[in-house]
Amino acid sequence: MNRAIGMVEYKTVSSGIQAADLIVKTSDVTLIEAQTVCPGKFIILFSGDISAVRVAVDAAERQFPESMIDKFVLGNPHDSIFKALSCTAEIDDVNALGIVETFTGASAIVAADHAAKTAEVDIFEIRIARGMCGKSYVLLTGSVAAVTEAVESSVSMIKEEGLVLDYAVIPSPSKEFVGTLI
Repeated sequence: MNRAIGMVEYKTVSSGIQAADLIVKTSDVTLIEAQTVCPGKFIILFSGDISAVRVAVDAAERQFPESMIDKFVLGNPHDSIFKALSCTAEIDDVNALGIVETFTGASAIVAADHAAKTAEVDIFEIRIARGMCGKSYVLLTGSVAAVTEAVESSVSMIKEEGLVLDYAVIPSPSKEFVGTLI
């Protein structure tokens, strides 16, 4: 695998900024996002060769372990992740709506990737801690069966770490309401 993404999430801005600098100096990775999110946390999302991403995450964790909230390395992330993170996914019809709400941004991205690889669903938004007191969520659509499978599988996977806040599957959501989400 030569395409991967990684993320580290810190509870302080100072540690996050130092970690972002360390990450780009330590490894050949490209920053996707390095910024403050609610409530004063700092996230660093980056891509590169899987070994480079692992080296960067490990270095950031070793240097600032007391401030780290969460982290991940995903080799070969599902293509829908990138559009969902930037809210540029195009969705024509929402047969069923799945929601997975998490305590960390990293766990939301991991849940979204797992959901997209588990069932035939479209991930159309991954909201990372902006305006949500540090919480994050994933919105996905597909058939009721596929959305149910994807949500339940993702929740089961991240629930072990205590990072799931809530989740739901809404069959046949109101078109008027869905229009406000897309």
